[in-house]
Amino acid sequence: MHGLLIGRFQPLHLGHLSAVEYALKSVDKLWIVVGSADKSHEYRNPFTAGERIDMIKSTLDAYGIDAKRWHAIPVYDASIHYLWVMQVNMQVPHYDIVFTNEPFTQLLFKEHGKSVMEVPLLNRSILSGTEVRARIAEDRDWGSLVPEHVARVIDRVKGVERIRVLYRLHTDKHAMH
Repeated sequence: MHGLLIGRFQPLHLGHLSAVEYALKSVDKLWIVVGSADKSHEYRNPFTAGERIDMIKSTLDAYGIDAKRWHAIPVYDASIHYLWVMQVNMQVPHYDIVFTNEPFTQLLFKEHGKSVMEVPLLNRSILSGTEVRARIAEDRDWGSLVPEHVARVIDRVKGVERIRVLYRLHTDKHAMH
């Protein structure tokens, strides 16, 4: 059986890692969809699809997760939500089940006849991309929320500086309105 796990992974954090491990208990092969692949260098989407795939690969390799059991596939956003599932289906090989907790994503895939399974959330109050990015921007501890290999990718691509600039720009823009 093949599964699909969708995320933006901005950045990959320990909750995402837990979701991948959970999904792999139910399927033989997991397609990891890196959503919003066309977005980067934005307040909510600071990292490129390639950087996010690097975070996923280096982390799953380090955790000993067999690379034959998963594959990351970047998928762009679609301006028409209903068509986005069709776009995913064009870019991703066959899958039997979708792992997601996002209600809108669940609705879209169910309308297309796909089975959906929720993933137990690990410490959701702090394990979110929003929290990681906020902590980076505010110079608070963020390293404890991400796998070590993600922190290395963020350091290598100068992600801390990027996020701080993007947060300043976002705050300045909202202060003007």
